[in-house]
Amino acid sequence: MGTTGAAPPKTVAGSGTRAPRRASAGQGPVVVAVSLGGGLGALARYAAGLLWPTAPAVFPWTTLLINAVGCALIGVLLVTIAELGTPHRLARPFLGTGVLGGFTTFSTYAVDVQRLVTHGRTAEGLAYLVATPLLALASVWAAATATRRLSVLRRA
Repeated sequence: MGTTGAAPPKTVAGSGTRAPRRASAGQGPVVVAVSLGGGLGALARYAAGLLWPTAPAVFPWTTLLINAVGCALIGVLLVTIAELGTPHRLARPFLGTGVLGGFTTFSTYAVDVQRLVTHGRTAEGLAYLVATPLLALASVWAAATATRRLSVLRRA
């Protein structure tokens, strides 16, 4: 049995359980991948906002569409990664957490709800509050299901 040069994990005194690990230098590439991907996703979201701006008192169609498309792409990504077997270890952090996490914008969604309510469009704000997460979940499910079916057809 060879050694890796790493010290064995320490246990919590008397419990037999392992102490939590400290963040290691091995996480650096993941942090960089998420950061770079997040910057690209946020840039794409910003560009969409410039192309299709939304006034404060108007229904935020751009944000709704960004979140639906981003969630659909997350569904495609996760199925594709699962089907590939062993993608590069930074693929999911870069694309999923980074690019698509930066592209989707649930913080803007919350601000949009507040703006609609503040501008006297309470019913619209509440409808948007409920519709966005439902649409997001439906988008992930539909895209993942379609991607799975396409991958089965492709293999046949």
